[in-house]
Amino acid sequence: MFRVEADKPQTRNPKLKPQNQFMRWRCTCAYDGTDFLGWQSQKGGGTVQDFLEKRLAQIFQKPIRVHGSGRTDSGVHARAQVFHFEAEWAHPVAHLQRALRSGLPRGLVVNNVRRAAPDFHARYSARGKRYRYKLYLGHAGPFESRWCWSFGDRALDIEKMRATAKKLLGKHDFTAFSGQYEQGENPVKDLRRLDILKKGRRVEFVVEASGFLYKMARGLVGALVAVGLGKLTSEEATQLLQTKKRIQAIATAPAIGLCLEKVYYALPRQVRRSQKSPQESGG
Repeated sequence: MFRVEADKPQTRNPKLKPQNQFMRWRCTCAYDGTDFLGWQSQKGGGTVQDFLEKRLAQIFQKPIRVHGSGRTDSGVHARAQVFHFEAEWAHPVAHLQRALRSGLPRGLVVNNVRRAAPDFHARYSARGKRYRYKLYLGHAGPFESRWCWSFGDRALDIEKMRATAKKLLGKHDFTAFSGQYEQGENPVKDLRRLDILKKGRRVEFVVEASGFLYKMARGLVGALVAVGLGKLTSEEATQLLQTKKRIQAIATAPAIGLCLEKVYYALPRQVRRSQKSPQESGG
């Protein structure tokens, strides 16, 4: 939650002192969520936002507020979380990125820092997000167990899960697949992609939507896993879109396997193509 606004050009009268220029900065960071208490700041600290704001306060010698593209829960990871802030900076951008990187804890790195338009907002300018959930059929080894759901010896019917996933695509009210969400938030989201990829014992769920309710991505994975285990039929899973009520058969998938992979600030290419008229698309 970093604040930065560009002031109007100053007068050229050399007798007038130039006013401070506030700049808005757009940043991308990655983190292993295992040792963080989620993204959003809290009184006890220990969140990604807390560490970023602490480091920025050291750099700028004053409190700086960070605005993220959205919250990730405790234990959830990110490859490309986007945030912005506002601050004066008279040096090269590369120096700001170097300074911001140097004082952060292990497991958190700022990959990109750049100037942003004055009206850019990490959350409200976003047009969609993509998450990836990793599950391991069996007992994952120590070099990947921090980033996937070790599923033990249970078997999943992947084809039934894929068939169900196709039925969930589109614009729907996803209340039944989420936890409690912010009052006033629109529960209708456009689920653009819900792929299930399998290679050996590794299963990955790629979930892409216009936006996500609280715990919605993990709720979708949990519902598909329930179908794969035979605890829920494909028809029952899709009926939840109409009933809008969570049922006990759906358990929220553990946070450990979820990763925020990308935040879109323009519609994804495949979505833009699908929205073209027949004349535009050549059909």
